[in-house]
Amino acid sequence: MKKNFPLQADGKHPDRVLEAVKHEIRKYFKRERNRDVPKGADFWDFDCKVGLSADRAEVVRVSGVIEAVDAAAKAGATSVYVEILSKYGVRVHKARDASGSETPLDALPND
Repeated sequence: MKKNFPLQADGKHPDRVLEAVKHEIRKYFKRERNRDVPKGADFWDFDCKVGLSADRAEVVRVSGVIEAVDAAAKAGATSVYVEILSKYGVRVHKARDASGSETPLDALPND
């Protein structure tokens, strides 16, 4: 999803418009996560960018998308650009070494 959301609409309270934008973003995440994961993948992951325009968008974590939209609205922006691209993710399992601490499998020495 690459979309420029207006944060102000004639005849609507700005708080309601902001809530509608956040609802659409959450709905998109839910819809994408419910899709079937490709063979060999464990989950859906997302590359997210948020900003006042497409060229000024900054990379944010999935958990920070809503907060970034809130920050743009509090700063008085008239619109906010949100880019969310889905990709599949693979879990990296951790192995315990002799001391009991966990290390990623790819960090273990090859025998």
